[in-house]
Amino acid sequence: MRVLVTGGAGFIGSHVCELLAARGDEVHIFDDLSNGKRENVAPGATLHQGSLVDAAATRAVLAEVRPAQVFHLAAQVSVIESMKDPHNDLDRNVGGMINLLAACRENGQPKIIYSSTGGAIYGEPRVEDLPVDETYPERPLSPYGLTKLTAERYLWLEGAVHGQPYAVVRYANVYGPRQDPHGEAGVVAIFTQRLFDGRVCTVFGDGEQTRDFVYVGDVARATVAAADAESGQIFNVGTGLETSVNQVVAALRAAWGGEMQVTHADARPGEVLRICLDVSKIERVLGWRPEVDFAEGIQRTVDSFR
Repeated sequence: MRVLVTGGAGFIGSHVCELLAARGDEVHIFDDLSNGKRENVAPGATLHQGSLVDAAATRAVLAEVRPAQVFHLAAQVSVIESMKDPHNDLDRNVGGMINLLAACRENGQPKIIYSSTGGAIYGEPRVEDLPVDETYPERPLSPYGLTKLTAERYLWLEGAVHGQPYAVVRYANVYGPRQDPHGEAGVVAIFTQRLFDGRVCTVFGDGEQTRDFVYVGDVARATVAAADAESGQIFNVGTGLETSVNQVVAALRAAWGGEMQVTHADARPGEVLRICLDVSKIERVLGWRPEVDFAEGIQRTVDSFR
């Protein structure tokens, strides 16, 4: 099968490309390399350098490749950056989706598997409602969460009006090898890099805020599996477990086996205090479940940086 992966030279996208190549697909990557790296391009994959913000370039790559499936991972991925520059966030996350949908409509309507966010779309859930499932009210607290949700709505609209097939995977907090500590969100990658540089790790707030940390290899498996789902399906992808930032620090200390300097600073606006995702739907429908536990995933991540 011929597939196109937007953002395929990035952190999660490169892992998705490796799985697609392993199953025998002809893999094409559309990436502007603003976050992605050439060295992340999966062996045998073809890189088409360009941006989804460029409507003409997006139409051209769809017309050239004519894929059967499009895995859409390209995005502005940082909550903090979205607060600083919401216009850029809007252009890349919503404008990019609109350009992709128009290009797909002109080129056979390949099924789109869209990588959205479960960590930011649901906002600040009530503690008694954790873990939240896919029916929980979407109340994002950042431009990033809002633009990812808006892109989902455009995808739904294209399906309802023009018959575009699609599936959505809403990721929890993904971590693992190849995550860029400079260009992408991710406390695990940031702290791991600081460990190797001998620098101080800054915990914002008291460190008791929680996230649902899910290993990138498990996320890639879920993303590829979602291509076989009935059109219009939305799936949370996580572990269903809360892990605090303080627990991240403890796990990194154990995996590192050495000194780790930690300081605290004020909590940052736009970031939720507690979140974890109910993943029973994707397990029931697609047979997917996370396989890498947090301690093992942290060790793999530290080893990859080493």
